[in-house]
Amino acid sequence: MVHINRLIKKYNESTVLNINELKISKGQVVGVVGNNGQGKSTLFKLILDLILPTNGSVLINGLNVKQSDDWKAYTGAFLDQSFLIDFLTPEEYFDFIAHLNKIPTIEISKRLSRFCLFFNNEILGTNKYISDFSTGNQSKIGIAASFLGNPSLVILDEPFAHLDPLSVSFLKTFIKEYAISHHATFLISSHQLDTISSISDRIIVLEKGKILGDMIKDSISLTDLYKMIGT
Repeated sequence: MVHINRLIKKYNESTVLNINELKISKGQVVGVVGNNGQGKSTLFKLILDLILPTNGSVLINGLNVKQSDDWKAYTGAFLDQSFLIDFLTPEEYFDFIAHLNKIPTIEISKRLSRFCLFFNNEILGTNKYISDFSTGNQSKIGIAASFLGNPSLVILDEPFAHLDPLSVSFLKTFIKEYAISHHATFLISSHQLDTISSISDRIIVLEKGKILGDMIKDSISLTDLYKMIGT
């Protein structure tokens, strides 16, 4: 589903990402791990065409992300709070995302109902702007919005970082069930190695912008994974 070929990103003379080739099949849940500054967010931004590569290409279902917007119709993502519109309420933001995805108004509540436990009565009906929510609840809003269009490709950067344990448990279960029910492909980065290992089929380790390891989850232990990234 995702094919990366000779992808390089440089800032001035510094190379922050250099991946010769990477193929991710439809239906795979791929965990991307590595310490801060190793290229995880840069990789995701390049896949989503948020920044321009210095060289190389990203194809989603055979479409070059720089040359076509068609892939956006089946791609959902939340990387950070910059994806949100903080002067809107959550309801207004979800309506906006629904409009972009041509989702009928009658469908919005139905699709958001999947996140009732995740929201814990703290998101909807509060009459608050997104800017007034905690970082954790802002993340919940962004994560839920990424699923609103029922995407077949979902990209999440550190989705567990600001969540309480119950919310982490909910999201893990939701991702696993969604991947199966929608045959969806996931790219998820996380510093929580036990969490990412528990939901991933495949784990990619980035170091200094290069792929240090690319393995099926069962082929490596959590201890080995910690050693590989040096934590």
